[in-house]
Amino acid sequence: MCISTGLTQRGRKGRTVMNATPAVKPVRYGMTIRVRPDRFDEYRRHHAAVWPDVLATITRCNIRNYSIFHRDSVLYSYFEYVGDDFAGDMRTMADDPATQRWWALMEPMQDPWPVREPGEWWTRMEEVFHLD
Repeated sequence: MCISTGLTQRGRKGRTVMNATPAVKPVRYGMTIRVRPDRFDEYRRHHAAVWPDVLATITRCNIRNYSIFHRDSVLYSYFEYVGDDFAGDMRTMADDPATQRWWALMEPMQDPWPVREPGEWWTRMEEVFHLD
């Protein structure tokens, strides 16, 4: 049995062999952005009914266990990435027409931090503690 895919492989003389390749361990991401206080109710309303095409793209781009939290006009997102090409998957997401329309709808509701990396909208946070 192949641990990472659950597929059985046959070795010589019909023996089943174990593939020692471990499953991809998720990489955790935390990000933050401010939400305009006068737009938060609208933001929450949209996120109660995210478009199915956007959700499908998020899943197709290897993002799992995705949450967004709010406190005092600050949004915090957490997700786990299970793929092997984060930059490539993020390009795929950015090229998706439904995701582009969603981002265009969300952008006026958000207020990015003034200090962020070039090209960042949501600002990445450093993980300082984790317990499985």
